[in-house]
Amino acid sequence: MITGKNHIGNRTSAEGAVTFKTFNPILNGENDHIYTEASNDEVNHAVELATTAFKKFRSISGTEKAAFLNAIADEILALDDTLVQVYCSETGLPEGRARGERGRTVGQLRSFATLVEQGSWIEATIDTAIPDRKPMPRSDIRKMLVPLGPVVVFGASNFPLAYSTAGGDTAAAFAAGCPVIVKSHPMHAGTGELVSQAIIKAAERTGMPNGVFSNLNSSGIEIGQKLVMHPGVKAVGFTGSIRGGRALYDMAAQREEPIPVFAEMGSINPVVILPEALEKRGDSLAKTYAGSITLGTGQFCTNPGLLLGIKGDALTNFTQELGKEILQIEPSVMLHPNIIGAYEHNKNKALSQANINVVAKYDDEVKTNFARQVVTTVKGKTFLENPTLHHEVFGPFSLVVQCENAAQLEEIISSLEGQLTGTVISENDEAENYPNIIAALQNRVGRIIFNGVPTGVEVCPSMVHGGPYPSSTDSRFTAVGIHSIKRWVRPFSYQDWPNELLPDELKNENPLAINRTINGELSRKNI
Repeated sequence: MITGKNHIGNRTSAEGAVTFKTFNPILNGENDHIYTEASNDEVNHAVELATTAFKKFRSISGTEKAAFLNAIADEILALDDTLVQVYCSETGLPEGRARGERGRTVGQLRSFATLVEQGSWIEATIDTAIPDRKPMPRSDIRKMLVPLGPVVVFGASNFPLAYSTAGGDTAAAFAAGCPVIVKSHPMHAGTGELVSQAIIKAAERTGMPNGVFSNLNSSGIEIGQKLVMHPGVKAVGFTGSIRGGRALYDMAAQREEPIPVFAEMGSINPVVILPEALEKRGDSLAKTYAGSITLGTGQFCTNPGLLLGIKGDALTNFTQELGKEILQIEPSVMLHPNIIGAYEHNKNKALSQANINVVAKYDDEVKTNFARQVVTTVKGKTFLENPTLHHEVFGPFSLVVQCENAAQLEEIISSLEGQLTGTVISENDEAENYPNIIAALQNRVGRIIFNGVPTGVEVCPSMVHGGPYPSSTDSRFTAVGIHSIKRWVRPFSYQDWPNELLPDELKNENPLAINRTINGELSRKNI
């Protein structure tokens, strides 16, 4: 049941004076429930509870954490149609998308449960003592990963489940042993509260400490700022705009004790279409990419906003066909008036740039909050000279760049800001003739796709969802998959520590039977 209150540990609270409602973009009106923004005292209480909870939660067993994570998944599924209906009313997204995202969220939770129950993720490394080593003896040194402390997670506007309350950041932080305080996204506060109730119910069911999770409402930026600056918070997870992520990053760096901010901040996801591929299947590629550009009304961080090719008849034909195909697709609703407002602003800013040509623009009447898709094109020289054209237009917008030759294509790729993905469309062994272009692309992205589309992020151990700044604030880490747990931990060594006082992961007898690196060799053996 939606209360509109903040969830601070296992109690609800509504002390603040500011209230707000969520918005139904399909009906173009506010939803019924009223939400109360957290007060300063509620922020402090949530962090204090999380700090206290960390003292216990940091050292609970992997089996206990797995039970907690699986219980969250179970409780989310138990919400059934209620969650789906609220999700749809707050986003305008279809029921199928809601159910699919719920499945992804549950899958993420269960994958982390499997990871921590097995236990080897802590990377136990042991170098046993060599007392008679010359000229100096070697101490017994043992290392493992340990949790950072309370984590603040900011809900994402475009993924109310998979990147929000119980999404990847939260699941990874719980798996690492970190309590989580979610700054709920105001666009889907009801979805966030239902999921929060599921998390708290799971925590109580599995005996987790009170304060392991809290959910705070906020319609503006102030609550998020207070959380990031609170000395009890030790790390931040964010998915959203470059402006928002960079503000949090700078704020965290200015603290007396700076903390890491792991922000995923969007991307234009360049697609390189090589000449032979354009020649042989330009029409089919145009149809495929028209669908990718408009998928989810372009509201994915992996939307293909930049298509790169070498000028010629094949590229011209592809561009024209892409324009025709994109006009065959019915426009769809964006998540919120603020988001379509930003889309219109950024789209018009791009269209106002000198020497940009509109290939196709949907001009028919559309319902309120529905976005009209656009395909544009420029010459490579124009693109290089105008950094404004390098910026993301969040929505169904894409720019085709006509490069003079392979050298200019490489130059353009090298001039780009960091990106989440890059794609290469190639025929057979065509790509091997462009090693410099592939290398340049690898240097600017976190993931390269071959003969596919960037939209769609598989949740698996091999996935990297991140990339050079500004696609993310730290390209060494992924925001998707089990290895994202490494954002919320730090390495820690014990030197000459008595065996009986070591954590189980590092004891001689290896009671957890995990994989450990012992004197350079991976093993599950006892010492």
